[in-house]
Amino acid sequence: MQSRTNPHKQTPLRRFSSIPVIDISGLYSAVPAERQAVADNIHDAARDVGFFYVCGHRIPGTATDDLVASAKQYFAQPYEQKMQNYIGLSQNHSGYVPEGEEVFYSPGSSSDVNKPRDHKEAYDVNYDLSDLRYRRPMLGPTLWPDDADFKAKVSCYYGHGTELAKVLFRGFALALGQEETFFDGKLIRPPNQLRLIHYPYDPGVQDTQGIGAHTDYECFTLLLPTADGLEVLNGEGRWIDAPVIPGCFVVNIGDMMEILSNGHFRATTHRVRKVREERYSFPLFCTCDYDTVIEPVLGAIEPAIGAIESTDKHYAPVKCGDHLYAQTIDTFAYLQKRLNSGKIERPETHLDIGFGREEQAL
Repeated sequence: MQSRTNPHKQTPLRRFSSIPVIDISGLYSAVPAERQAVADNIHDAARDVGFFYVCGHRIPGTATDDLVASAKQYFAQPYEQKMQNYIGLSQNHSGYVPEGEEVFYSPGSSSDVNKPRDHKEAYDVNYDLSDLRYRRPMLGPTLWPDDADFKAKVSCYYGHGTELAKVLFRGFALALGQEETFFDGKLIRPPNQLRLIHYPYDPGVQDTQGIGAHTDYECFTLLLPTADGLEVLNGEGRWIDAPVIPGCFVVNIGDMMEILSNGHFRATTHRVRKVREERYSFPLFCTCDYDTVIEPVLGAIEPAIGAIESTDKHYAPVKCGDHLYAQTIDTFAYLQKRLNSGKIERPETHLDIGFGREEQAL
């Protein structure tokens, strides 16, 4: 397995104390210099923080309002009703995720007993594939509840989010020093996943875990939260609040973008602190097509003065879908059961960079 140790040792500590806000309206401009100016801001935020807010996007408020309302209505149903759409019944890793289904990596844990479990429930929506010639382990028909209104409104938001992701991918291409169209041919049928997450009200909670410390698997995440609770780990080992800013989305770098940048952009460890109030969160995990080979497009990070370690070949090429599938198998109980029974196999990705292993060791 490949390690992230070298690039982390050779880059300075990121001492950020807040998350920057970037107005991305310039990415819609016909003027190349205005698009490049936004890309420069994305570059700096991706390098120095790994997180940023975006405003100036074109997702209508009606779409976000309908998404939140649909989630509230769905999660208000009885548990037995929701389990009729259990994710383990799906063909493309979609559907209802009950509390305890996900188990995050925990340093020093050798068994599931010692691994922290998330206090939340979710409904996962993936690319709803209709042409089954392109089926893959994470790509197929989405499992929808028997509710046409839910499907219509969630699909509407998914479409808006995917279009915004394409705009951001063009900004990231410029930030990486590539042609704006670098990602265009890699975004035909991407297994982007939208999660509708519900953190139930808990009057007795003190300061417990909602989602354990981790990094995201994909290129980047587009997040819409309804309440505070998100925290980001800086280079000094301090958790920095990422509060809700009305009208803004949170964007964070994932494993795939870290590989593409050869470690110049960083997938920063983050977590959700459990709070008393009921909370909803809607991350859209944005990635490239399943069979896209992800490999560095930038040179190695220059070693620090006096460093004796080589900076060559930090990140080997990896198939995008294989990394996503392998990390998902490691996280979900139903896939672990299939793996242990021999019904599925875990792809050999030659990577071990998920879940922010090194940052947790600070």
